[in-house]
Amino acid sequence: MLELTMATVSGAEEGATAGMLMADAPSEPGAVLRVGRDTSVCRLATPDDWLFISRVHLEFLCGPEGTWQLTWLRGSQADPSSEVRLIVGEYAQPLAYGGTVALPRGGSGEIVVQDRTAPRSVNVGFYHEY
Repeated sequence: MLELTMATVSGAEEGATAGMLMADAPSEPGAVLRVGRDTSVCRLATPDDWLFISRVHLEFLCGPEGTWQLTWLRGSQADPSSEVRLIVGEYAQPLAYGGTVALPRGGSGEIVVQDRTAPRSVNVGFYHEY
C-alpha cells in the first residue's frame, strides 16, 4: 500500500495543514496515483491557477515486485517553472525534469514541488507500507 498526503502551501501559510488531501493505492503491479491540476486523472489535485504545476505533474507507479517509483512527468514547456525534490529522513535528492526515482520500500518521506517564481509549494508526504 502506498499512502499519500498533499498540502498546498503559500508564503504566510507555511506549516499549516488545512486543506490536506489524502489518497492511497494497493501495492499491485500497474497501480497508479497522480498529482497535478487535472482532476479527471489526478487523485490529488492542486489549485487550477497554480500554473507551476502541470496538468499531470507527478506519477507514482507500482512495478511488478510491488515497489513504487515516482516520475516527474514532462509538461508542455521545455523548461519547468518548478523544482522537485525527494526528502527521506536527512537525505534530500533533486529529481530531474522527466526523471524517475524508486521510493524506499517500507519507508516514508516527502516530495516537495517548489514554485521557482513565488513562495509556494506542493508538499506530498508518502508512506510505502512494507
